[in-house]
Amino acid sequence: MLCLPAEAQPPTKVYRIGALTNLPPTAPDALRLWGAFREELRERGWVENQNFVIEHRWVEGQVERFPSLATELLGQKVDLIVAVSNPGAHAAKEATSSVPIVMVYVANPVEDGLIASLARPGGNSHRGDVRCQS
Repeated sequence: MLCLPAEAQPPTKVYRIGALTNLPPTAPDALRLWGAFREELRERGWVENQNFVIEHRWVEGQVERFPSLATELLGQKVDLIVAVSNPGAHAAKEATSSVPIVMVYVANPVEDGLIASLARPGGNSHRGDVRCQS
């Protein structure tokens, strides 16, 4: 009988993505947005529930809930916040200076005080780069 030492696979971190939005994840517009988001991650080798999970929080028509939901996501130890809309992005920015924030459907982020500039947004970015798509 030949016995070989078993080699354990290195543990894979499961990243937590916080989704901060005004729509529930089952709304048609949200399904399109999050479907495209998941597809882009899949194309880059990310597998949901294997190396990332999405924690959804939505305001249920009450924009004033954004700050408490942003804080709630931080309590879930998210690694990234995807903030959909200007109010969501503002709430995320006010809640953390260390967790990266991705803004979606945000109008005039420079003029609205969310970032310093499109070329160098500053804040919670790791490398200071930003991609703008029209």
